[in-house]
Amino acid sequence: MSEQVKVGDKAPDFTVPVVGGEYEDETQVSLGELRGGKVVLYFYPKDDTPGCTKQACGLRDSWKKISKKAKVFGVSIDPVKRHRKFIDKYELPFPLISDESKEIVEAYGVWVQKKLYGREYMGTERTTFVIDEKGKVSAVFPKVKPDEHVDKLLDALS
Repeated sequence: MSEQVKVGDKAPDFTVPVVGGEYEDETQVSLGELRGGKVVLYFYPKDDTPGCTKQACGLRDSWKKISKKAKVFGVSIDPVKRHRKFIDKYELPFPLISDESKEIVEAYGVWVQKKLYGREYMGTERTTFVIDEKGKVSAVFPKVKPDEHVDKLLDALS
Protein backbone atom coordinates (compact mmCIF):
# COMPACT_ATOMS: atom_id res chain seq x y z
CA MET A 1 0.00 0.00 0.00
CA SER A 2 1.41 3.34 -0.99
CA GLU A 3 0.86 6.66 0.74
CA GLN A 4 -2.09 8.72 -0.46
CA VAL A 5 -1.31 11.59 -2.84
CA LYS A 6 -1.63 14.96 -1.06
CA VAL A 7 -2.45 18.56 -2.02
CA GLY A 8 0.59 20.06 -3.76
CA ASP A 9 1.87 16.70 -5.07
CA LYS A 10 2.33 16.12 -8.79
CA ALA A 11 -0.55 13.87 -9.85
CA PRO A 12 0.75 10.42 -10.90
CA ASP A 13 0.40 9.95 -14.65
CA PHE A 14 -1.30 6.93 -16.23
CA THR A 15 -2.52 5.55 -19.54
CA VAL A 16 -5.52 3.25 -19.15
CA PRO A 17 -8.78 2.13 -20.81
CA VAL A 18 -11.72 4.53 -20.57
CA VAL A 19 -15.36 4.30 -21.63
CA GLY A 20 -18.19 6.82 -21.82
CA GLY A 21 -18.44 10.57 -22.14
CA GLU A 22 -16.55 11.74 -25.22
CA TYR A 23 -14.52 8.51 -25.44
CA GLU A 24 -15.20 5.53 -27.67
CA ASP A 25 -15.32 2.24 -25.78
CA GLU A 26 -11.91 0.88 -24.85
CA THR A 27 -9.87 3.84 -26.01
CA GLN A 28 -6.95 4.85 -23.83
CA VAL A 29 -6.70 8.06 -21.82
CA SER A 30 -3.60 9.47 -20.22
CA LEU A 31 -3.46 12.16 -17.57
CA GLY A 32 -0.66 13.91 -19.46
CA GLU A 33 -2.97 14.48 -22.46
CA LEU A 34 -5.40 16.37 -20.21
CA ARG A 35 -2.94 19.02 -18.96
CA GLY A 36 -4.04 22.60 -19.47
CA GLY A 37 -7.43 22.11 -17.83
CA LYS A 38 -8.70 20.99 -14.45
CA VAL A 39 -9.24 17.26 -14.01
CA VAL A 40 -11.25 15.45 -11.35
CA LEU A 41 -10.49 11.81 -10.56
CA TYR A 42 -13.10 10.34 -8.29
CA PHE A 43 -12.22 6.87 -7.04
CA TYR A 44 -15.08 4.63 -5.99
CA PRO A 45 -15.33 0.97 -4.91
CA LYS A 46 -17.72 -0.68 -7.39
CA ASP A 47 -20.19 0.03 -10.19
CA ASP A 48 -23.92 -0.24 -9.47
CA THR A 49 -23.70 -0.45 -5.68
CA PRO A 50 -25.85 1.88 -3.54
CA GLY A 51 -23.21 4.45 -2.47
CA CYS A 52 -21.41 4.45 -5.80
CA THR A 53 -24.66 4.85 -7.72
CA LYS A 54 -25.73 7.75 -5.47
CA GLN A 55 -22.36 9.44 -6.01
CA ALA A 56 -22.41 8.95 -9.81
CA CYS A 57 -26.02 10.13 -10.12
CA GLY A 58 -25.20 13.22 -8.03
CA LEU A 59 -22.51 14.12 -10.54
CA ARG A 60 -24.89 13.39 -13.42
CA ASP A 61 -27.56 15.63 -11.92
CA SER A 62 -25.08 18.53 -11.52
CA TRP A 63 -23.28 17.86 -14.79
CA LYS A 64 -24.06 21.22 -16.42
CA LYS A 65 -22.29 23.09 -13.60
CA ILE A 66 -19.42 20.64 -13.11
CA SER A 67 -18.57 20.02 -16.77
CA LYS A 68 -17.93 23.75 -17.33
CA LYS A 69 -15.22 23.69 -14.67
CA ALA A 70 -13.33 20.41 -15.17
CA LYS A 71 -13.04 17.08 -16.95
CA VAL A 72 -14.38 14.40 -14.62
CA PHE A 73 -13.41 10.73 -14.60
CA GLY A 74 -14.75 8.01 -12.32
CA VAL A 75 -12.10 5.40 -11.50
CA SER A 76 -12.68 1.88 -10.23
CA ILE A 77 -11.14 -1.54 -10.74
CA ASP A 78 -14.25 -2.75 -12.59
CA PRO A 79 -13.75 -3.92 -16.20
CA VAL A 80 -14.79 -1.78 -19.18
CA LYS A 81 -17.90 -3.94 -19.90
CA ARG A 82 -19.23 -3.40 -16.38
CA HIS A 83 -18.56 0.34 -16.69
CA ARG A 84 -20.53 0.43 -19.97
CA LYS A 85 -23.55 -1.21 -18.28
CA PHE A 86 -23.34 1.26 -15.36
CA ILE A 87 -23.12 4.25 -17.73
CA ASP A 88 -26.05 3.02 -19.82
CA LYS A 89 -28.25 2.11 -16.85
CA TYR A 90 -27.91 5.53 -15.18
CA GLU A 91 -27.26 7.69 -18.28
CA LEU A 92 -23.96 8.93 -16.91
CA PRO A 93 -22.52 11.76 -19.06
CA PHE A 94 -18.90 11.37 -17.90
CA PRO A 95 -16.27 8.71 -18.64
CA LEU A 96 -15.23 5.89 -16.35
CA ILE A 97 -11.67 4.57 -16.17
CA SER A 98 -11.07 0.85 -15.81
CA ASP A 99 -8.14 0.20 -13.48
CA GLU A 100 -8.22 -3.60 -13.44
CA SER A 101 -4.43 -3.72 -12.97
CA LYS A 102 -4.83 -1.49 -9.86
CA GLU A 103 -2.04 0.75 -11.20
CA ILE A 104 -3.91 4.01 -10.50
CA VAL A 105 -5.55 3.09 -7.18
CA GLU A 106 -2.12 2.08 -5.88
CA ALA A 107 -0.33 5.16 -7.32
CA TYR A 108 -2.86 7.49 -5.66
CA GLY A 109 -2.80 5.54 -2.38
CA VAL A 110 -6.49 4.63 -2.34
CA TRP A 111 -6.08 0.81 -2.49
CA VAL A 112 -6.42 0.16 1.23
CA GLN A 113 -7.26 -2.43 3.85
CA LYS A 114 -10.98 -2.24 4.62
CA LYS A 115 -13.18 -3.93 7.18
CA LEU A 116 -16.83 -4.95 6.84
CA TYR A 117 -18.72 -7.11 9.33
CA GLY A 118 -15.42 -8.12 10.93
CA ARG A 119 -13.94 -9.29 7.61
CA GLU A 120 -10.78 -7.56 6.35
CA TYR A 121 -10.11 -7.16 2.65
CA MET A 122 -8.37 -4.85 0.17
CA GLY A 123 -10.51 -2.33 -1.68
CA THR A 124 -10.77 1.17 -3.10
CA GLU A 125 -11.30 3.98 -0.61
CA ARG A 126 -13.85 6.50 -1.91
CA THR A 127 -11.61 9.52 -2.54
CA THR A 128 -11.67 12.43 -4.98
CA PHE A 129 -8.66 14.33 -6.32
CA VAL A 130 -8.85 17.69 -8.10
CA ILE A 131 -5.85 18.26 -10.38
CA ASP A 132 -4.96 21.75 -11.62
CA GLU A 133 -3.93 22.82 -15.12
CA LYS A 134 -0.25 22.10 -14.41
CA GLY A 135 -0.82 18.57 -13.13
CA LYS A 136 -0.63 19.33 -9.40
CA VAL A 137 -3.20 18.10 -6.89
CA SER A 138 -5.18 21.11 -5.65
CA ALA A 139 -7.79 19.31 -3.48
CA VAL A 140 -8.34 15.87 -1.95
CA PHE A 141 -11.56 14.54 -0.41
CA PRO A 142 -10.67 11.32 1.46
CA LYS A 143 -13.52 8.99 2.46
CA VAL A 144 -15.97 11.47 0.91
CA LYS A 145 -19.65 10.74 1.56
CA PRO A 146 -21.74 10.36 -1.64
CA ASP A 147 -24.28 12.94 -0.33
CA GLU A 148 -21.58 15.59 0.18
CA HIS A 149 -19.47 14.89 -2.91
CA VAL A 150 -20.98 17.33 -5.42
CA ASP A 151 -21.03 20.28 -2.99
CA LYS A 152 -17.39 19.72 -1.97
CA LEU A 153 -16.39 19.36 -5.61
CA LEU A 154 -18.16 22.53 -6.75
CA ASP A 155 -16.54 24.47 -3.87
CA ALA A 156 -13.09 23.20 -4.87
CA LEU A 157 -13.63 24.04 -8.55
CA SER A 158 -14.87 27.62 -8.01
